Amino acid sequence: MSETPDRHMTGSQTGPAIVAIPTYNERDNLETTVAAALAGTDRIDILVVDDSSPDGTGDIADALAEAHERVHVLHRPKKQGLGAAYLAAFAWATEHGYRTVVEMDADGSHDPADLPRLLDALDDGADVAIGSRYIPGGAVRNWALHRLALSRGAGIFTRAMLGLRVKDVTAGYRAYRLDALHKLQLDTVNSVGYCFQIDLTWRAVKAGFDIREIPIVFTERRAGASKMNGAITVEALWNVSRWGLAHRARQLRRAFRRGRIEE
Repeated sequence: MSETPDRHMTGSQTGPAIVAIPTYNERDNLETTVAAALAGTDRIDILVVDDSSPDGTGDIADALAEAHERVHVLHRPKKQGLGAAYLAAFAWATEHGYRTVVEMDADGSHDPADLPRLLDALDDGADVAIGSRYIPGGAVRNWALHRLALSRGAGIFTRAMLGLRVKDVTAGYRAYRLDALHKLQLDTVNSVGYCFQIDLTWRAVKAGFDIREIPIVFTERRAGASKMNGAITVEALWNVSRWGLAHRARQLRRAFRRGRIEE
């Protein structure tokens, strides 16, 4: 393992933080996003995880890493999904001595100005800090009504099925303590798309983690096409349904056992 970076240690309980930015065909957004993140705080380094983007995003990432010592690149051989990209980033961060990892989109929808508030929540004792669109102070800008309805509906369905109090269960802007993250049996995570965020939220809740939601304003991507598609939606619905049914079955078994004991 590499020596732990010490550049961001002063005044921070969470130690050096790496911002993981998965990319696939984000050449029109990546440079602007990386520049804004680097300018926003000196507490972070950046890891671009590129899935062999055919539009040359990986080459742009390499040029950024050449120009900035705080930027690193992890190239993967093919497009394998958001979940696999983040799992690879978590492993890379651990290997290179980081103690905090932040998930952040490349498309400009996540404001780098919010990074310090996510990190401050971890400094204050949280295991997970979620940039939430759906708590007071949070908002979504420039989304079509049908997409906002889909996001809201997915959140309501997920919270109802799993009994979660987290308001923005699908949020993709979040920070984790790596020591906590590795308690979530990451080797058993197989969620591919945005269901990955629900999966880790559900695991964090069951593990009793301190989860804080920090209000953010989410803005529609600057350029390029959204990666959301029907297969990703189906994966989320299927997984949430089976997790929820298993959760309710466990609750019923516990209630039945309590009833038998009371008799």
